[in-house]
Amino acid sequence: MLQIPSKTIPYYEAGIYLPLLLIILGKDYSIVEQSPFKFKNPYLQLIDAVRIKIEHDLKETKDYFKLHQMRLVRGKTDDLFTEYHFYFGGVMECRRYSNIRLRNQSELLLAEYFKKN
Repeated sequence: MLQIPSKTIPYYEAGIYLPLLLIILGKDYSIVEQSPFKFKNPYLQLIDAVRIKIEHDLKETKDYFKLHQMRLVRGKTDDLFTEYHFYFGGVMECRRYSNIRLRNQSELLLAEYFKKN
C-alpha cells in the first residue's frame, strides 16, 4: 500500500499551522489596536513583522505543494479533533489532530516566530 512520504509531513503540518497563526495574529492585532496601551505602534509593528515572516513561510509551503503535486484539505471538526486529508500523487491519507494539540503547537510556533524577530 502506498503511503505519504514522511519527508512531506512537515510541509503538510506547516500548511495546517501557518494559516492558524495568521488568524491568531489578525485577532491579536485588532485587540492591541483597540486596547488602551499608551504606545501601540511597537506592538503592532512586532505583530506585523511576525505576520510577514509567516506569510513568507506559507508561500514557500504552497510553492512546495505545487511543485510536488500535494494538496491539503481540512475535513471534519468536532469538539476534540480536526481531520485533515493529505494528498500526494494518487495517495490520500486522513489524519486526525487533537484540537488541544493544534492549540498547543500553534502557541509554541508563535513563540518561536516572536523569538526570531
